[in-house]
Amino acid sequence: MGTAVPEEHRADAELLWDYHDMGHELRRCDVGVGLGSHDLGVADHIVELYGSGWFPLVVFTGANAPTTVERFPRGEAVHYREHAIGRGVPGAAIVVEPKATNTAENIEFTRQALAGRETESLLLVSKPYQQRRAFATAKKVWPEADIVCSSQRTPLDDYVRAIGDADRVIDMLVGDTQRITLYAERGFAVPQDVPAEVEAAYQRLLAAGYTRRLVRD
Repeated sequence: MGTAVPEEHRADAELLWDYHDMGHELRRCDVGVGLGSHDLGVADHIVELYGSGWFPLVVFTGANAPTTVERFPRGEAVHYREHAIGRGVPGAAIVVEPKATNTAENIEFTRQALAGRETESLLLVSKPYQQRRAFATAKKVWPEADIVCSSQRTPLDDYVRAIGDADRVIDMLVGDTQRITLYAERGFAVPQDVPAEVEAAYQRLLAAGYTRRLVRD
């Protein structure tokens, strides 16, 4: 289990890393939505954004996945809420959506949890490499909402060190790149442009064996 990106794959991994960053400029939104995952940095970033006044209300959404059940046995959203409260976010400002098991459910169940509230804009907070997929999914599931994406501004090498497994991170980058096209084809997300250099990097990483997070029919 290496904690450094292999030099022969660095350029391709960084291309994918940069591609998944939507580069959105922050603006005030009605609600901040923290998408559950293994990455507690999502909750940390929500705390920072809430403290800076970017939204008055937080939704943490997520049940469990095989990759999170040991770390967050009571559910991703529940643990995120506890972490955020521990860092000063008032419990009254947090809504927990504890049932979603995929990104589409994250968005749809969040929409249901906010029924009755005037919600026109969402600031989606995710893992860095999930931004583009979260955006494409949200625009499909909740098309009338104004969507802004944000993640912790973490260089790839720092993120790999935090996760402790370079191969796992590259596998996830490759898997999310596949999902951008595949989920649009299946009607789960709106299409996103995939530049030729991104597609080429993706294909090289596939050929190098980074296939463990692919969707397989």
